[in-house]
Amino acid sequence: MDKVVATAAEAVADVASGSSLAVGGFGLCGVPSVLIQAILESGATDLEAVSNNCGVDEWGLGVLLRNKRIKRMVSSYVGENKEFERQYLHGELEVELTPQGTLAERLRAGGSGIPAFYTATGVGTQVAEGGLPWRYDDSGNVVTSSPAKETREFETPDGSRAFVLERAIVTDFGLVRAWKGDRHGNLIFRMSARNFNPLCAMAGRVTIAEVEHLVEPGELEPNAVHLPGVFVQRVLPLTPEQVDEKRIEKRTVRSKGAQS
Repeated sequence: MDKVVATAAEAVADVASGSSLAVGGFGLCGVPSVLIQAILESGATDLEAVSNNCGVDEWGLGVLLRNKRIKRMVSSYVGENKEFERQYLHGELEVELTPQGTLAERLRAGGSGIPAFYTATGVGTQVAEGGLPWRYDDSGNVVTSSPAKETREFETPDGSRAFVLERAIVTDFGLVRAWKGDRHGNLIFRMSARNFNPLCAMAGRVTIAEVEHLVEPGELEPNAVHLPGVFVQRVLPLTPEQVDEKRIEKRTVRSKGAQS
C-alpha cells in the first residue's frame, strides 16, 4: 500500500516515447512541474498530452513543447504560449481543441468507465459538425480536420433538444500535483488546482502524484479527501525548494501610493 517513490526519475521511468499523458493544472496552478521536468530529462518524445492548457513558454508542459517532445495536444485554452502557436500554425503540432467543460467530463468519464456521453455543448458548430483544423502543413494549409460527431435528439423538460456524442479520454499516464497526500495516494488539492488535477488522475491508467506535504495514513480527514488513493499508483514527495518554486501567470501591479 505504500506508494511513495524516492525520486522523480524513478516515478516516470516507464513513461516511454509515444505515451499519452493526462496532465493536471489550471493555468499555472497545480502544475506537476517536477514530473514534467523528469520526463524531459528522460528523453521521451512523440508524446500526446491532454491538459486544460500547455503551460507557458518556459514552464509546465511548455518545456516539453519547446524541446519538441509533444506531437499532439488535446486542450481547451492555449493563449499564453507563443511557441504553441508557432508549432501549430507551422504544422509541427497537432491540436484538438475541446470546450473546457467537455474536456473535464471526457476525463472524468474515462476514469469512471463511461465510454461516451451526450452533451449540448458544441451542437451546431464545428465541434459537432467537424472541420476544426487539427493540423496544418508548413504552408498554412489544413491537412487534418476534426471528424463529424454523432448527434441525437433527446426530450428534455424544455422540449426536444439536440446533443452531441463525446468520447471519454483514457491515457497511459496521469500526472498531477497535490497540496497534501498520504502514502496510500489519498490526495487533497487547493483552490484552482482542484479544477483538473482530480480528473486527470482518474483518466490515467497509471497515475503519478507529486505531493507538497506528505503525511502518514490516517492523518487525513476522510471527508477532506478530494481523490481516493485507488486512482493513484505512485506518490512523489516534494522537497521544500520544489514546493516553493511556483510561477505567476499574469502579474498585475499598481504604483506605490495609488488609490485602490
